[in-house]
Amino acid sequence: MYEIIVVGGGHAGCEASLASARKGHKTLLITGNIKNIADMPCNPSIGGSAKGIVVREIDALGGEMGRNADKSLLQIKMLNSAKGPAVRALRAQADKITYPKNMLKTLNNTPNLEIKEAIVEDLIIENNKIKGIVLENGEKINSDAVILTTGTYLKADILVGDTRTRQGPHGEKPSNHLSDKLKEYGFNIIRLKTGTPQRIEKSSIDFSKTKVELGDDRYWTFSFDNEIYYDKDKQIPCHLIYTTPITHQIIRDNLNKSSMYGGLNDIKGVGPRYCPSIEDKIVRFADKERHQLFLEPESIYYDDIYIQGFSTSMPKNIQEQMVHSLPGLEHAKINKYAYAIEYDAIDSKQLKQSLETKVVENLFTAGQINGTSGYEEAACQGLMAGINASLKLENKEPLILKRNEAYIGVLIDDLVTKGIIDPYRLLTSRAEYRLLLRHDNADIRLRDYGYKVGLVSEEKYNKFLQKKKKIEELNESLKTIKLTPKKEINDYLTSLGIPEIKDGITLYNLIKRPEIKIENLTKFIDKDYDLEILEQVEINIKYEGYISKALLEANKMVDLDNKKIPDDIDYDKIHNLASEAKQKLKTIRPTSIGQAIRISGVNPADISLIMIYIKKEYFHESK
Repeated sequence: MYEIIVVGGGHAGCEASLASARKGHKTLLITGNIKNIADMPCNPSIGGSAKGIVVREIDALGGEMGRNADKSLLQIKMLNSAKGPAVRALRAQADKITYPKNMLKTLNNTPNLEIKEAIVEDLIIENNKIKGIVLENGEKINSDAVILTTGTYLKADILVGDTRTRQGPHGEKPSNHLSDKLKEYGFNIIRLKTGTPQRIEKSSIDFSKTKVELGDDRYWTFSFDNEIYYDKDKQIPCHLIYTTPITHQIIRDNLNKSSMYGGLNDIKGVGPRYCPSIEDKIVRFADKERHQLFLEPESIYYDDIYIQGFSTSMPKNIQEQMVHSLPGLEHAKINKYAYAIEYDAIDSKQLKQSLETKVVENLFTAGQINGTSGYEEAACQGLMAGINASLKLENKEPLILKRNEAYIGVLIDDLVTKGIIDPYRLLTSRAEYRLLLRHDNADIRLRDYGYKVGLVSEEKYNKFLQKKKKIEELNESLKTIKLTPKKEINDYLTSLGIPEIKDGITLYNLIKRPEIKIENLTKFIDKDYDLEILEQVEINIKYEGYISKALLEANKMVDLDNKKIPDDIDYDKIHNLASEAKQKLKTIRPTSIGQAIRISGVNPADISLIMIYIKKEYFHESK
């Protein structure tokens, strides 16, 4: 008997099982193949735009992905470093051998956690409450809660040209019956699709025809532990190339042979809008003369190079022509051909914000089964599902992150409130308050939650409190240190390309100038501070007005989210409610006015009617 069973050993499953076990619950992780735990079947990277901030949030809450990525780096850089802090995010090339190896070691060394290799065929449900799972061999295993993190394995089909093969990403046996059972239990099952590009033999590439893309000449970490496991001067480079007119012509001439464009006529899966195949790019952006591609290393233990941006479901012989049309790849050897994969997922609108399903009590889901794409999106859901399944068994309120608190909150709110029609990918544009949800302040936003739920140790929490104290201390100090227009001060400023000061000015106000960097002023500050302290204080000062405005707007949203909608509200009794709004409200069952506002098809007039009804029926004086 287990308290929590996690089904699936991908990035969501790893975070879910670690969170559950670290919170003291007897946990079983079931996976079809132990060798594929924390596998990276697609791109060899962790992080990216918005996603890198999610990894920082996972770490702030006490999850594992950030620490594990730091131990597995081949290269790391800060994206959008020349732009504003709201869009900066880390992206690292991760070693596809080292990353899963380190994660498996962590899982094996975690108390309260067992791993079992098996395929789950069914669930044990009594009185609409989960009681355990049923394995392929008929064995039943009981538990108080179950977290499904099945990735792309539910009725997975590999698609290449006009061929469809029922198998998982590495040719493994998929789960052929679990999604049918979920449908029987009342889940709406949808079909989605994603894809991956070719892997090329490194020695067959002429890198002289490519542009070298190096890692940053500065140490970075995803984890707030700040442990460095790599040598910044020995990072493995990536390389930039572009598609050619010949590439585009080959694709256009053979479009009907792609699985997506005629090779197969029974495809139901919807592909990712923001990570399209190369065929989609050529069709949708016909006016573009070229598309950029990155040649990325997969591991130091083998020589496969991943062509980022070149996923396709073309037949193998056409893929040969496509690859050989690229600069530097004229004689490339393809070690693994590209493919698309089609799989089952559930309707995410059937989830609560805790990621517990509305259909079956104590059944949680996380990752691609919920319609998302990406390792990072999966991992953060797994972490939240593991936390909330544990809290449910402890009879505690779930941890629900708001949209102004975390990208994780944005992602989950989007899933349960808006639903998906194609694989969901996090983007900075999805966050209304992205200036508040920065790379640098993820711990300030979320460390308290991680400590409160028991995933952040006393030692790490005290370290965090010291950091907060230093930030406040430096911020106040800058308001008191004043520079006067002395010759030596102005000479120093002009040597840095900074205009002379005419009057006395505090460092705090001086830093507000766009051309001023706080690191240039450290000689005037009495104490030494770490670079991350200096940078966070600088961002807070330079963007003070924008941050204050964002906080005001966010607080308005929080107020609306605090206006709760009773669980038993009957929308059929609200007169004049628009039919579309009524249907969506009955389906999603929002828990607050704020969530109701975010449902497409629910307009301000509908919200007014709901608020009037709640006030009349639930809060009038006689009650």
